[in-house]
Amino acid sequence: MGFIILVLFIILFIIIVTNISVVQQSRAYVIERLGAFHQVWGVGLHFKVPFIDRIARRVSLKEQVLDYPPQPVITKDNVTMQIDTVVYFQITDPKLYAYGVEQPMAAMETLTATTLRNIIGDLELDQTLTSRDVVNTKMRAILDEATDPWGIKVNRVELKNILPPQDIQNSMEKQMKAERDRRQAILQAEGQKKSAILIAEGEKESAILRASAEKEAAILKAEAEKQAAILRADGEAQAILAVQKAMADSLALLNEKAPNDQVIKLKSIEAMQKIADGKATKIIIPSEMQGLVGMANGIVEGIKE
Repeated sequence: MGFIILVLFIILFIIIVTNISVVQQSRAYVIERLGAFHQVWGVGLHFKVPFIDRIARRVSLKEQVLDYPPQPVITKDNVTMQIDTVVYFQITDPKLYAYGVEQPMAAMETLTATTLRNIIGDLELDQTLTSRDVVNTKMRAILDEATDPWGIKVNRVELKNILPPQDIQNSMEKQMKAERDRRQAILQAEGQKKSAILIAEGEKESAILRASAEKEAAILKAEAEKQAAILRADGEAQAILAVQKAMADSLALLNEKAPNDQVIKLKSIEAMQKIADGKATKIIIPSEMQGLVGMANGIVEGIKE
């Protein structure tokens, strides 16, 4: 009897222990009672009624990532491409996630592929390659709205790779190469143009500087010649003034001594000689002075003998 009680006690203990559950952080358990939804267990210690309650689904509340393989899509201009998509989502309602749709991940994959085909079908090839942000935004909005009854929140959708056909890739590469060559030619032409402009500006500035220097040199030369002419004129004027002063002084002395006519005539001859200064080729002597000149020459010849 005691052994049976011990066995019953051990079985009861095992049943109680196995029906105690600890829900971890960022997880939730969907509980069914007698086959119907009962409640959602959050973080903490929980006990389910044996043989009545059942954990229908263990749900992760973390953000999850689904990386779908490349899907064939056709653009508006009938180009078939391979596009693979990445979807970031999070389960916000465990009850809807458990009972909203059968196999939610497969449903999301199918919905993502059909949505991608619908959006790309309205775009041409060039628009598809250059409008990733537009496609991502549209897909996120459509998927988020469609999966809301499933308790799923779509946070972000990214087009991972866009692979056009090989012949189109080759054409695009050739086009890109031609565009790069064109830009390089434009840059080289602009560089040569700027270089020519700089050289011309340099030559222009050099010519202006040379002309300015020559002008200044000519001005300085003219100033120097002007100053030299002024100095020569001043010298000649001072020499004339000195001669005139000497003559005036001589006349003054003569007047003081009361000279006779002969002395005055001799002084006049001396004055004429100074005026000529050896530069005149012809000197006109008044007739009244010619006899005096001859007498003076005779006296000079007598002295020499």
